[in-house]
Amino acid sequence: MFLLTDEQCAFLTQLFQQMLAVVGLGGLGHMGVKFGVAFGAEVTVLSTSEAKREAAKTLGAHHFVVTKNAAEVAAVQGQFDFILDTVAADHDINLYLPLLRTNGTYINVGMPLAPLQVPSFSLANGNKTVTGSGAGGLPETQEMLDFCAEHNLVSDIELIAIKDIHPAFERMLKGDVRYRFVIDMATL
Repeated sequence: MFLLTDEQCAFLTQLFQQMLAVVGLGGLGHMGVKFGVAFGAEVTVLSTSEAKREAAKTLGAHHFVVTKNAAEVAAVQGQFDFILDTVAADHDINLYLPLLRTNGTYINVGMPLAPLQVPSFSLANGNKTVTGSGAGGLPETQEMLDFCAEHNLVSDIELIAIKDIHPAFERMLKGDVRYRFVIDMATL
């Protein structure tokens, strides 16, 4: 989960009346879509999987782009003020930088292991910013929870019994979960 200060929320609320792309539609990505919509952004999901199009729309995304489709990617060049990348797997972010408008910001919250490699011209061309966010402290967590309560934002989960932890782990490795597994503590 990504956490924001009061000032960041106010700033993003004003700016998110613009265009936001969310890369990935997993545990973080589905919440990124929900937060973006709650902030008033026009939200586009960028995914390698056509199979996630309907799920993105159900979550409130206004648009969906399959990043393996060159024509779809070309159609959104220079469209986004913000790109929130929620993918934890190693991947090349250089596909996404040309999708930012001038002064656009790419935000990494997925935290892939491999170092990001960005040609300096990709940033200078359009005055783009690459940034990241891991987690916040108690005040930021409380602010996020208050925002979620105010906007009825909840994570979509699948409740499992402790006896199902191994099959759930296997399903998680295959990407077969929408969007988080939660263990029912009464089954311990």
